[in-house]
Amino acid sequence: MSRSPDQFETARRRGGRARGGKSERLSCPAVTATNISDPFALAHEASAKLAELTGADGHDLAVVLGSGWQPAADEIGTPEVEIGMDELPGFAKPGAVGHTGKVRSVPVGDKRLLVMLGRTHMYEGHGIEPVAHGVRTAVAAGCRAVFLTNAAGGIREGMQVGQPVLISDHINMTARSPLVGANFVDLTDLYSTRLRDLARGIDSSLEEGVYAGLPGPHFETPAEIRMLRTLGVDLVGMSTVLEAITARSLGAEVFGLSLVTNLAAGLSVGPLNHEEVLEAGRVSASRMGRLLRSLLEAA
Repeated sequence: MSRSPDQFETARRRGGRARGGKSERLSCPAVTATNISDPFALAHEASAKLAELTGADGHDLAVVLGSGWQPAADEIGTPEVEIGMDELPGFAKPGAVGHTGKVRSVPVGDKRLLVMLGRTHMYEGHGIEPVAHGVRTAVAAGCRAVFLTNAAGGIREGMQVGQPVLISDHINMTARSPLVGANFVDLTDLYSTRLRDLARGIDSSLEEGVYAGLPGPHFETPAEIRMLRTLGVDLVGMSTVLEAITARSLGAEVFGLSLVTNLAAGLSVGPLNHEEVLEAGRVSASRMGRLLRSLLEAA
């Protein structure tokens, strides 16, 4: 089944939602953006370029690897093609350390994965559209589900550095939305119960938590962490929430997985730094990659 540009726009307007069960890949024909200020036309242009560079007529599942997750990429599968994000319309190389800015086309079983090694963060100062562009491009390329990973500070008592946590819900504290206009998308079950159940079937030790997305780039204060804990937050980071909303608005199934790379401010013995985040990712890379590989095969 293919999705035309008009259908892509209709899904956006209606806040299309993915429910239960698997769906077919939605392949997207090449589209030339006549106005690059239109984010949906730009996503179609990027998906057409992606098809040209990878030789694949579409992709089934998208994976976005966050800070500290890059070493896990090789565990997911051997790429047939790897390109720079800046080779695709609307993309720029991510500015955060640990985000390599590569896009891989990876065959896994009967599926083709679109693996993004990095993302654009809101704190990089490019606005909201580049943050959502990767997910929009993935859906335009046919991806029926988007797997979002991130590095997070652990807030809930008992969380350990190196622990993977399934995102069951989020609180968007960026004060922004990737959606505009009368686009009233239901986020009640934003993070797929089906995919979380599959993940727990693979690793029964996985816990769930509520993730709070803040704008960054500074880490939170101890007082802010106490506030977040009072609100019922278990994990805190600087990404994911806007991408998840974007994916849901386009009808894709959403899965979120955080890697606890540090204990949040006021809970750790030393100062917070980004190198700590990257090191936790390196240590946990093999486990995270194997988990994702198994989940993607089953999804």
